[in-house]
Amino acid sequence: MNIHTSTPDSSDTPRRIPFAQLRDLLLPSFRRHRLQVLGGLTALILVDFLQLIIPRVIKRGVDALESLTVTPSDLLRLAGIIIFIAVFVVLLRFIWRYMIIGFSRLLEQAVRNRIFSHILKMDAPFFEKRTAGDLMAHSSNDLAAVQMACGMGLVAAVDALVMSLAAIGFMIAIHPLLTLLALLPMPFLAVATRVLSAKLHRRFATVQEEFSELTEFSRSNLISIGLIKAYTMENFQTERFDRIGKKYVRSNLRVAVIQGLVTPLATLVGSAGMLVVLYFGGRLVIETTITLGDFVAFITYLYMLIWPMMAIGWVANLVQRGLTSLDRIHGLVTTEAMLPDPVPEKELEKLVQPGYRLTHLTFTYPLGSGPVLRDLSLNLGPGIHGVTGRTGSGKSTLCRLLARLYPLADGMLLFGGLEVNRLPLAFIRSHIGYVGQEPVLFSDTIAANIALGRPDARREEIVEAAVNAAIHEDILAQKDGYDTLIGERGVKLSGGQRQRLALARALLCDHPVLIIDDGLSAVDVATEHEVFAGLKRHFQGKTVVIVSNRIKLLSMTDHIIILGEGAVQSEGDHDHLLATNSLYRTMFEKQMQQDSQGEVALP
Repeated sequence: MNIHTSTPDSSDTPRRIPFAQLRDLLLPSFRRHRLQVLGGLTALILVDFLQLIIPRVIKRGVDALESLTVTPSDLLRLAGIIIFIAVFVVLLRFIWRYMIIGFSRLLEQAVRNRIFSHILKMDAPFFEKRTAGDLMAHSSNDLAAVQMACGMGLVAAVDALVMSLAAIGFMIAIHPLLTLLALLPMPFLAVATRVLSAKLHRRFATVQEEFSELTEFSRSNLISIGLIKAYTMENFQTERFDRIGKKYVRSNLRVAVIQGLVTPLATLVGSAGMLVVLYFGGRLVIETTITLGDFVAFITYLYMLIWPMMAIGWVANLVQRGLTSLDRIHGLVTTEAMLPDPVPEKELEKLVQPGYRLTHLTFTYPLGSGPVLRDLSLNLGPGIHGVTGRTGSGKSTLCRLLARLYPLADGMLLFGGLEVNRLPLAFIRSHIGYVGQEPVLFSDTIAANIALGRPDARREEIVEAAVNAAIHEDILAQKDGYDTLIGERGVKLSGGQRQRLALARALLCDHPVLIIDDGLSAVDVATEHEVFAGLKRHFQGKTVVIVSNRIKLLSMTDHIIILGEGAVQSEGDHDHLLATNSLYRTMFEKQMQQDSQGEVALP
């Protein structure tokens, strides 16, 4: 058994999106919190300049010691100045950390909210192309890389720029030629950083894609844990997880090789500059071209330059990680839904009797090889409509199209007499209740799951919906009744209970259209009758579409549609189809024979 995993389409060389497009993700947060950012950067720059004053103080002390004109009180005064500067530096350092790192967290929250809201707005084709693991990786690893780049990356970049320019300025003031000699190795570092950064971008993109695969594999195994245990596949899945993990580690090690080269190169360049200064600067002191205090100050400034040079590599690493992740996030949030969601020219009123008219509807899935539905023409008005047919005949696809989960060409589907492609999705879906084949429940209370579509619903309304869905007595049998926590995906409930809970959720919303895509398959026959009676009471004068292969349920509907190979094979009431359709008649005879076991079968 294999738990399916996949990763998004990618090439060996990641496509670099222009920064002008990427900045649209970041600029709103920078504008909103600009005073906080400016305050933090101001504190950071003040820290840098205060640190640059200390070598000047040391120079005065060294020159005074060399000339033997200093007194103990003079040295105490200089020490006091250094201590005062250090205390002020500590205070300012706390301010910039609080403000800039705090800003990076606010930016992270804003981008995460944009990712989440965009995902919720996407259509079914989007989720067919992207795994849950990939989407989770965007909201975790990718977002963390962006946060680091806009937090510590921003700090390190500004700090390195200010510190290096100021330090070089002070060095030039002491001796211009010595400064030039000390900085000769710098171009080598710039070239090496550029080459290594390009490699880092490609390798980090691979790491993020493999993290998506690892996350998706973990997620799919966790939600399928019962199946894995039932087939005793624990060892097999553990070995697969280990293989994926090793591949992820190997890719991380390839990134670490680049990261491991950048910092040593920066240190090497700084050390080479230090050797030059020790030799030529020492000679200048001997020749009394500069004082010993100047020499000590120059060495101190050069030592301060080592951090900016090392920061070049670190910043390049953070920026490349951040840009790579920002590329991926940008690709996600700029993906457009295939479903049109137009803004209406005038305000739409609530439809009195919404229903559907299908006109020569033909549909092929975005990644499909051929049409699933072919030339369907139907009228689905008020009443209860049953839909049946062999496996693969297009029943579930029809339900998804009625619920507006996939795009269609103009003129194929009308809702309440209006072309669906000219109606906002929220408007259409506000009229539709949908119960799918697999009930989607959350690890929350029973009441909260029923009230998902109406969080403000009163307890009395929740109970009424549960009664109509024939789940009320089962809920009362639970230890905490409606406040019972049902666990991940409703694990504490039976299949039939989960389906009826999902139905109660749709009933509570009280929309004029209800679509049930085989959502009663796990319900026993007696309860099925009770549920259907509740539907008839609740949906009087409304439109209900029920997909089922149970003849007893279909026989109670007003109108039955039989699909075959994506087309309407036959339609009518129970008696008409029993007399005219061989598939329906065979289903009826088989189920009558198997009624005592409650089985549903197709020939």
